[in-house]
Amino acid sequence: MLILTCATKLQLLESVLQKSLPQTLPVCGAVMHINRGNPAQHEVVVDSWPEFKVVLTRPRKEVVKENGDYYTNLHAAFYWDIDACQSLLENKNAIDWGRAFQLQGLQDGLYKVSKSIAEVRRLLNNHCSYATLYFRFKSDLFHYGTLNSSHAVLINETWSIGGNHQSLRYLNSLICNFPSACLLDKEGQLASWTLSDPLACLTHSYTLPQYRGHRCNTVVGLEAARKMHAKGFPAYGGVLPDNKAAKQGLMKYQGFHTLPFTKYVLFFTPGC
Repeated sequence: MLILTCATKLQLLESVLQKSLPQTLPVCGAVMHINRGNPAQHEVVVDSWPEFKVVLTRPRKEVVKENGDYYTNLHAAFYWDIDACQSLLENKNAIDWGRAFQLQGLQDGLYKVSKSIAEVRRLLNNHCSYATLYFRFKSDLFHYGTLNSSHAVLINETWSIGGNHQSLRYLNSLICNFPSACLLDKEGQLASWTLSDPLACLTHSYTLPQYRGHRCNTVVGLEAARKMHAKGFPAYGGVLPDNKAAKQGLMKYQGFHTLPFTKYVLFFTPGC
């Protein structure tokens, strides 16, 4: 196991991951952020170098202040070899399974292996799975405003797995450090928004109920995607399987298409 700290090696890793898009999306997005100022203070772990079989991105140890904070303790993984992936995930120096954490990736094997490890360790686990949408940029769109810290409370209140102080802190960090887009109503109040995260994934999209039916999610999602592309990032995100309106809207209006991958978001919490 190696922690990559050399800027040249990290740039080389980024180029390798970009050649394997879209299946490397979460890890590639994290590495690109690391190479562009590292606002989330993440680091990269590989099983070996330069011929790596698995790559893991994670926060630096000092970033996560609370053991139960799986919002900030965000990991992503991509593998060429499933056995190497399992070995790295089981390595106590790669992932601290004694703390709550989140693991994301687009490979079915990642879900199966991590779930198996959690069961052996008798850890509480939960997961969300999303159809993965990938945006291929075609044209410039209108410019919309970005979110600011004053919006964090509302976004936290409307997030299905949020509503606590950890999620509020996490969402505020996304607003302050990563591209986002939003629509405001005539009174200047927040109506619809899309954030992006340390994995360069478009996320936490939401439209207030009174503004639904006007394609707000599509418009704001495209604007957020434009901002990601302007910074050189691939644009991708996840949609819940039963959210057919979002998938159809994004694919119909500009460049998104559904990938043959399920985006897994896995949550692990040590038992009491």
